[in-house]
Amino acid sequence: MESVLHIIRHGITEGNQKNWHYGSSDIPLAEEGIDNIRNLKLLKVYPDINGGFFTSGMLRTNQTLNLIYGDVDKKYVRNLREINFGEFEKKTHEELKDDERYVRWIEDEIGNVKLPNGESKTEFQERVISGFMELLDNHRLSELKYRHGDVVANSLCVCHGGVIGAIMSKVFEREQRHFVEWIPRPARGFTLYIKNGEAVEYKEL
Repeated sequence: MESVLHIIRHGITEGNQKNWHYGSSDIPLAEEGIDNIRNLKLLKVYPDINGGFFTSGMLRTNQTLNLIYGDVDKKYVRNLREINFGEFEKKTHEELKDDERYVRWIEDEIGNVKLPNGESKTEFQERVISGFMELLDNHRLSELKYRHGDVVANSLCVCHGGVIGAIMSKVFEREQRHFVEWIPRPARGFTLYIKNGEAVEYKEL
């Protein structure tokens, strides 16, 4: 059974504009982000959806979904929230670059260094992949709905840049691209082609 799942990053926020490290802070879209999404919608960037709508449950993801598709029914996959930066929330690299705790986290290649009152890279990755499996399980319900026809099930999730980077670097590990290289621009993302419950191909959205 083949189907399609789109994963989109939320629109531009004040945190993006100011280069903050932020994840657990529930901040809204900036006016720039709202305008950008409206322009992309006019360009018909976003696909028609016949399956489920999903978000991480954060304000910025819900606002992004509503701007594109209106007030649709949606489910929250809370394990697809952005990394919790703990004490470093809403601070910039410049503000943190001399903090030894931050430097240890940046230089940690194994992923076990925990952000103060936040998450480690490994904890974040494991949480996100668990959330992605939950998303696939929910999407499978849309597959079943259309299994007897010629219609391809088509679902969409709005989440976060780091989350998408974590998903893509794991699912398409064979490409050996760094996590950061997978992070899409705000309000953009990837279309995943699902076969037998697994993402087998993708294209940029």
